[in-house]
Amino acid sequence: MLRSRWGAHVPCVALLGLCAVLAAWADAWRPDRPAVAVLLIGPLLACVRLGVRATLTTAAWALALAVTAGVVRHVGAGPQLAVEYLVLLVGGLAAVHIARRSAARSARLRQLREVAEVTQAALLRPVDARFGDIDVHTRHHCAVASATVGGDVYAVANTPYGLRVFIGDVRGHGLDAVRVNAEVADGFRDLAYVTADLTELAVRLDARIAPVLGPEDFVTAVFAEFAPGEVRLVNCGHPPPLRLGAHPKVLNPVTCSLPLGLGCDPTQSRYWLQSGDRLLLYTDGLVEARDASGAEFPLFDRAGGALSRTLPWEALDQLYAEVTAHTGGPLRDDVAMVLCESGAHSAPPAPPWDGRPLLNRRRGSSATDAR
Repeated sequence: MLRSRWGAHVPCVALLGLCAVLAAWADAWRPDRPAVAVLLIGPLLACVRLGVRATLTTAAWALALAVTAGVVRHVGAGPQLAVEYLVLLVGGLAAVHIARRSAARSARLRQLREVAEVTQAALLRPVDARFGDIDVHTRHHCAVASATVGGDVYAVANTPYGLRVFIGDVRGHGLDAVRVNAEVADGFRDLAYVTADLTELAVRLDARIAPVLGPEDFVTAVFAEFAPGEVRLVNCGHPPPLRLGAHPKVLNPVTCSLPLGLGCDPTQSRYWLQSGDRLLLYTDGLVEARDASGAEFPLFDRAGGALSRTLPWEALDQLYAEVTAHTGGPLRDDVAMVLCESGAHSAPPAPPWDGRPLLNRRRGSSATDAR
C-alpha cells in the first residue's frame, strides 16, 4: 500500500526536482538575476497530466524557488524582476485553472462512459439458455483500448413463429450508438412476436429505427429463425454466419440486402441445420482482428477447432482466446458472438444436401419453399 501511494507521487516529485534543477542551471547561467520565467515549465507540464493538486504544488514550489534565489543572491526587487515574478504567479494560477478544467472534463467523460457502459451491458445481457431444441449462448467483449462504447447488439426472442435471433452492428461509437442499440433491440423484441414473415420483420424494423438514425448512420444485421431441421436467414449487409457440423459452411446469402437505415430489400435464405450442428453469428470485430503483419483472423479455418468443444460456452471462450492470440494483444474493436446449437431431437433426418441454400425468397414473393 505504501509503495503504491509513493508510486502515485513520483511524477509530482520528479517535476519538483526538475524545477530545482532549472533554477540551479539558470542561476549559474545568469547569477545577476534569479531565474523566474524558466520555472514556469514545471506547472505547465503538471497541468497536462498530473491533476490539480500536483499542479498547485508545483506552481507554489516554483514561486518559492524564484523568491529564495532572489533572497540568497540579494537581488533587489526591480521593475523587471517584479514583472517576472508576476508572470510566474499568473502562469502558475493559469496552470492550476487548466488542470481544474481538465479534471472536470475527465470526470464528466468518465461519468458518461460509465452510463453508456451500464446501458450497453443491460442491452447485451448474457444469454445461456435452451429454447426448445436450440441452445443459445452469447459473449460480448469490449475492446480494452477503445475510448468509446461500441455499436454491437444482439437479441433473442422465442416467438410463436419459432426461435428468432438477431445480431447487428451500429455504425459509430459512443452514446449515439448506444441509443440506436436500445431502439434496435427493443424494436426487434416487439416486432418479432407479431410479424410472421422474417423478411417483413427486417423491413418493419428498418422503418422503426429510421427516425433515430443520423443521415450517415446504418445498422448491419442478420436475422435468424429456427425451424425443425433448418434455419432461415435474412442478411442485411452483415458478416455471414458460420455453420459448423457435418457440413461446415459460410452461409453467404445469394443476395445480400443493404443495411438497415439504407433502404433494405431483404431476401430470405434457408439452410439445413441437422442435429448437433452449430450456428455462429458474430460482429465484424471478430473477422477484422489483425496480427502484426496486417493479416485478418482466419475465422473459418479456426472456428472448426475452437467451436468443436463439447460445451458451447467453452467453445466461445476458446475462439476469443484464439483471436487475441492472433492479434497478440487486446482487440481494437468490440466483438459480439452468438452460438446456437441444434439439439438431439430438433428434426427428423434431413434429405441429401448439396451445399446450396434450400431456397432464396424475396419479400412479397408467392413462391413455395422447396427442399
